[in-house]
Amino acid sequence: MTVLRLADGEAADFSQGEVHFIGNATTLIRLGGLTILTDPAFMHAGTHTYLGHGIWARREVEPACQVADLPPLDLLLLSHFHGDHFDEAAARDLDRDLPVISTADAVTKLEPLGFGRGYALGTWQSHQVQKGQAHLEVTAMPARHAADDAVAALLMPVNGHLLEFSRNDKQLYRLYITGDTMLIDELADIPRSYPDIDLGLIHAGGTTLFMTVVTMTGEQAVRAVEVTRPRTAIPIHYNDYSVFMSGLDEVKAAAAKSSADTEFHYLAHGETYTFTTKG
Repeated sequence: MTVLRLADGEAADFSQGEVHFIGNATTLIRLGGLTILTDPAFMHAGTHTYLGHGIWARREVEPACQVADLPPLDLLLLSHFHGDHFDEAAARDLDRDLPVISTADAVTKLEPLGFGRGYALGTWQSHQVQKGQAHLEVTAMPARHAADDAVAALLMPVNGHLLEFSRNDKQLYRLYITGDTMLIDELADIPRSYPDIDLGLIHAGGTTLFMTVVTMTGEQAVRAVEVTRPRTAIPIHYNDYSVFMSGLDEVKAAAAKSSADTEFHYLAHGETYTFTTKG
């Protein structure tokens, strides 16, 4: 397990944190003086993003902000290298010296763009980040971009991520991000190893490529919540691109019928969820 040590900053608040929803899978996560940007995509509504194999997707919703509006960042967390998760605006405007945790495929593809501080994780592998008293362990979770083997072979490898925040040796908060996965059997392994997930950020949208659904529909996203059992779940990645076929209303409808103990919380672009830690 590798350790990334960051320079200490100002006095940090460990009692609460926040998730700010920028759009698609792009969120800003802040806790204990650490600021993490996930799956950065900042191109404007009306522009087109290349998804590979001759497929372009039109951005339908304006992101809540641009790179220039962000606070200083400590870390980029990237589920995979796809145009709706790391786009041209991100490649152009983000600081190329930022560390990036992602798949080996993404780390390799980011290097020619100037992002040379990549840390690759395979499933169940971990990387530690330390900043002052803040300690973050990032572990890659099972994820698969398509249920169909032939389609999966055409798409990039994907990681989900588990973020465990601690202050010194005291664990404060456990946050799970599904990444662009389908409802695969391996998701059931997550709560066996990590039974106390505080918050899940759930990628939905029913993305459809090659006439095949390659991200979870609303119903599947709720089923993934039932499997992984976070205390609170926030659906993201649900309406930003023209290839999305299952919107937030489908998540809400499925959640209303769910027997899960999870509390579902819904964010529009630009909204923030604030949470209290165990500290």
